[in-house]
Amino acid sequence: MAKKNLKSGQKNMIKKADIKLGFLCNNNCLFCAQGEEKKKYGNLSTEEIKKLLKISRKNCQMVVLTGGEPTIRKDIIELVSFAKNLKFSVIQIQSNGRMLAYKDFCQKIIKAGANEFSIALHGHIAQLHEYLTNSKGSFKQTCLGIKNLKSLGQNVLTNTVVVKPNYRHLVEITKLLIVLKVDQFQFSFVHPIRSAAKNFDNIVPRISLVIPYLKKAIALGEYFKKRVTTEAIPHCFLENKQHCISESFMPKMTVFDAGQTILDFSNVRINDEKAKGPECPKCKYFKICEGTWKEYPQVFGWKEFKPILN
Repeated sequence: MAKKNLKSGQKNMIKKADIKLGFLCNNNCLFCAQGEEKKKYGNLSTEEIKKLLKISRKNCQMVVLTGGEPTIRKDIIELVSFAKNLKFSVIQIQSNGRMLAYKDFCQKIIKAGANEFSIALHGHIAQLHEYLTNSKGSFKQTCLGIKNLKSLGQNVLTNTVVVKPNYRHLVEITKLLIVLKVDQFQFSFVHPIRSAAKNFDNIVPRISLVIPYLKKAIALGEYFKKRVTTEAIPHCFLENKQHCISESFMPKMTVFDAGQTILDFSNVRINDEKAKGPECPKCKYFKICEGTWKEYPQVFGWKEFKPILN
């Protein structure tokens, strides 16, 4: 994976910085894309993160503070305030939402400068969500966190990782998100690496089985005038719903992750993490579709992927 210095070239091209504050987390999701990295790397220091924020601001207007779980850091309010003083237009907190169940914490982080929140919610009931997060009580806390944020007038996005235990419940999850007044929600097909790879048989569904439920969830969300997006679902599965494919409109993003800087993450995602099958060149979406996670066809093959002809 090529590493590049953020100071060199391509100025004004990158709009968003994604800074991984560390790997420590108060959930232990069965599909975690970081897996054992949590134990290997731990968290960055306050000064290391401030340095990354300064570097990012030279080319980025938006910053995402992610992890691990950023809200469990004792210095998170200080870091958000530091980002605000650098005049980032958007300071997004990517979180499992559990700490946001404490309204006074919500008020503090908002006052410090956080103005967008991306919350992970993977089930419509505690039994499902907590099976996937491996954390008892996490469902109630996450839902309360979303309610607190909305009561404080915040822009709330959610991300649901689509896995074998929850894909049949995407409509029910959508209904819950509507009740919680979430502004935008995304359904991301599980990336079969690390924890998800370890639990592959129990976690990774066939994409073709997911699609009927996903399309119903999209239709329901859009009926209620919500913006619904997908991630890692190829175009051939989403005929007439391609407007939902987030890869088509993701801003250029610099990622700071485990000691490396990836100047334009889309290049890594397309060239290193995704794959296309032997029939894909026939598809009318070939040039704009990123394909699927490369690990998926290594197990399931390419028979599900049917090119859409002109």
